[in-house]
Amino acid sequence: MRTCDGVRLDADVWRPAAPGPHPVLLMRQPYGRRIASTVVFAHPAWYAAQGYIVVIQDVRGSGTSEGVFVAYDREAEDGAEAVAWAASLPGADGQVAMYGFSYQGATQLLALSQQPPALRAISPAMASWDLYAEKARDRGAFLLAGNAYWAAQVAAIQARRAGDAVAYAALAAAGPSIFAGPVPAAPALLDRHKALHHYEVWRDAPAEDAYWTRASPAQAIGAARPAIPALWVGGWFDYHLDGTLAGFAALSQLHAENWLIIGPWPHLAWSPQGAGTDFEPAALSDIDAMQVALFDHVLKGRDPPGWMAEGRVRLFDLGLRIWRCFSAFPQPALRPLYLAGDGRAAVRDGELADAPPAEAVWERVTHDPWRPVPAIGLHHGNPAWCDRAQVDARFDVACFTTEPLAAPLDLVGVPELVLEIEANARSFDVNATLSLVTPEGRSFALSQAHAVVTRPGEVRLKLRALCITLQPGQRLRLSLAGACFPAYPVNPGTGTDPRAATVAEALPLTLSIRCGGPMASRLLLPVM
Repeated sequence: MRTCDGVRLDADVWRPAAPGPHPVLLMRQPYGRRIASTVVFAHPAWYAAQGYIVVIQDVRGSGTSEGVFVAYDREAEDGAEAVAWAASLPGADGQVAMYGFSYQGATQLLALSQQPPALRAISPAMASWDLYAEKARDRGAFLLAGNAYWAAQVAAIQARRAGDAVAYAALAAAGPSIFAGPVPAAPALLDRHKALHHYEVWRDAPAEDAYWTRASPAQAIGAARPAIPALWVGGWFDYHLDGTLAGFAALSQLHAENWLIIGPWPHLAWSPQGAGTDFEPAALSDIDAMQVALFDHVLKGRDPPGWMAEGRVRLFDLGLRIWRCFSAFPQPALRPLYLAGDGRAAVRDGELADAPPAEAVWERVTHDPWRPVPAIGLHHGNPAWCDRAQVDARFDVACFTTEPLAAPLDLVGVPELVLEIEANARSFDVNATLSLVTPEGRSFALSQAHAVVTRPGEVRLKLRALCITLQPGQRLRLSLAGACFPAYPVNPGTGTDPRAATVAEALPLTLSIRCGGPMASRLLLPVM
């Protein structure tokens, strides 16, 4: 097809064997159209066999399409034009649905922002919603490793497209050593190839930059919020979990036929074993069949399948290892657990108690930038479900743990953390990890939040959503640290923005957490 400014976009088209007309399923992606999200979905030929014309399109500046690729930048306008073009293909009945995973999920939302008339349904899987708040600044902190690795991947694809085998090999091999330079958030490898990627924009552009308005689904859709049936798919270990939940919350208010599914999956491996353990047969993804059921219902007028009537929200319980259905995403009242200790929570565990200590105690933990606390598990990389007990045992991690549970504890929703905290530095980071602790002492991360703090006092953090039923004998643990590297750059403590800080200027610093008294630090749990 040709865009309104004359750029040619290329697509593969798969057709059913039966005569038409047929509805169209459109996927737009930047990784080369032959991949077609087959890392998580069935091949386009399978979808065509279900009675759909399937169009897999290279976005502008990717694959064999013309133009210059800038991440997300032109996907709203190009997407709307692609919807209209796909609706007019020979054998098409004029109706289009979009599907796809990750970047391909965001292209659906950006196309939707233009409200193309032919677009009747979407199925965004593990897609971003507020690009700035979720990717560039995760709760105010720059996502170093995730952004740098994806920028290297994008740059490698562009180097291959340009025929630069040397640059491709260097970028494709990017690993933890990429952060070994004087400024970890300014990797020399990415700087040498800055013309091939978006990294500097994501690191440096402020929230009011016009790029975010064009590239972020939340900003592009804005107040319009077009009503459309949708199936939202996410994973408890996916780094786009917040975006999946926020997008569903925003658009489901306007159209009853929006459904949400959150499974025990990381960003890629949608299988019972994908997160590093066996979550048993119920965790096997059947998203292909569920997407087709949605499209059959909306585009072909077929009766909705049974799972649609079970509830608009389906969440996988990581403890019971079953699916649970709700009419809306749960928001139960939050139950406080108070941080308590004798001043040695970094040496031996403090407590998470039902009542705050009567007397205030300051728990102190010292962060040494020479050996920052490492990022491990959850959404920070494989395996997502792994034992972090060795990290919790470090003397630069303060831990607060409950007594073994006497009865099951059902947690569904978004935990929050209220810390009364200060440090002997002009600014500092705080990383909070909520974990399940088994009777044997193994520790598995369930939720996390990270923040850059520029003034002492009360810090409020929303952690990642969760769904788990804990069993008697298990415990909950809150771990607090001054770093989570390389997921986030190390805060030097000097007042320099961590995105610009050198390794040499980083100072050891001590975090002081107030436990007990009138301003008690506390964890707020969504108890059903």
